[in-house]
Amino acid sequence: MSEPEQNDVNALWGGRFAGGPAAIMRRINASIGFDRRLSRQDLAGSRAHCNMLLAQGILKPAEAHAILKGLDAVEAEIETGRFALDEAREDIHMHVEARLAELIGPPAGRLHTARSRNDQVATDFRLWLREALDALDRDLLALLRALLAKAEAHADWAMPGFTHLQVAQPVTFGHHLMAYVEMFERDRARARDCRGRLNECPLGAAALAGTSYPIDRRATARALGFDRPMRNSLDAVSARDFALEYLALASILGMHLSRLAEEIVLWASPLFGFVRLSDAFTTGSSIMPQKRNPDAAELVRAKSGRLLGGFNALFAALKGLPLAYSKDMQEDKEPVFEAADTLALCLAAMAGMVADLLPQREAMARAAGLGHATATDLADWLVQQLDLPFREAHHVTGRAVRLAEQRGLALEALPLAELQAIEPRITAAVFEALGVTNALRRRTSEGGTAPERVRQAIAAAKARLRP
Repeated sequence: MSEPEQNDVNALWGGRFAGGPAAIMRRINASIGFDRRLSRQDLAGSRAHCNMLLAQGILKPAEAHAILKGLDAVEAEIETGRFALDEAREDIHMHVEARLAELIGPPAGRLHTARSRNDQVATDFRLWLREALDALDRDLLALLRALLAKAEAHADWAMPGFTHLQVAQPVTFGHHLMAYVEMFERDRARARDCRGRLNECPLGAAALAGTSYPIDRRATARALGFDRPMRNSLDAVSARDFALEYLALASILGMHLSRLAEEIVLWASPLFGFVRLSDAFTTGSSIMPQKRNPDAAELVRAKSGRLLGGFNALFAALKGLPLAYSKDMQEDKEPVFEAADTLALCLAAMAGMVADLLPQREAMARAAGLGHATATDLADWLVQQLDLPFREAHHVTGRAVRLAEQRGLALEALPLAELQAIEPRITAAVFEALGVTNALRRRTSEGGTAPERVRQAIAAAKARLRP
């Protein structure tokens, strides 16, 4: 590739530099390989800026008409794949400007009046990320609806609840899935908060200090769907916390997806046998014909690390930057673009897996009673019915559990006489509190796992998700 001439429209160096940059400089400086994704936003920003310049009398009608017509032609070339890319033009902004000059001549040079690439790229990036957050909201909504449908169908199916991955107390499968509904609803709220904070317009801040032209920043902000112009020109061109916030919420969402993916991996194992996945979301083994591997879940679990990596990369790039713009900020887009792509894929895969899950009722119910999972219910009964202090009730229950283990019985299978040998005041009414079904039925506190509470939670979540 030859060096650009000093007066080449693609060379940004002007008269200050006698020669063009070296090839390696072009390579490290160019961002067209990834920021071409901003083409639609760049055209929208240019149209809004052109219309404002016309309204303010800064552009003549003929100039504005030529620019707008030229931008339409550039857009048509991009949409049909005829738009040529050249690394020497660095970024999408210079590609559009250079092609506009080729199409309409001198009027193209007036489009950049009262504008810098600094406020231009900041505006384009906010427009792009706003759309990405809207898409994320739709994808999260699809996953939430898949979880609610599965939870509703299994609101009273018993399964073990775990602490330390040890059987702790019985819960319902619906209740377990509703925990993820809560997590993903918080993720959705974080995304909406992020969208609200980023929806301010940098355009008009120019390079860093504003401009002497009589521009109307509120007009361009309105035209582009922003709530308001950014208040400080230095902040407008240098702020990237909106991108960092997006990557932070993406990392948290990825962590939640990874936790659910891990549970699916465990549940689908023959050692658990709680769910089955169809061929749509599993793969076979090249050597073991009996295998059904939950590869989709494993890949969702792994990709959460990429999201966190993107956050760390951008955080490190920004942490030492003085005001205002530095070229380091060119590194803001790739992790954000990758995060958006990763989330779209992972959310679609997870929504599909949740819908595809076939819960195994007998396996879950059998596991729900393992490890004397209703021991806490016995202790609670002793407190509620015999007025024992909880610590004493805990001690009595521990003796009953030890006896059940020695006898190879479930707690509810111990004879009343043997329970009374431990605590004489125990009556036959104790058996109404023991056993998985009774334990689930009695967990009626707000947010509890009693099937009636689970159904109430599902109904409330459905109401929250209505448009």
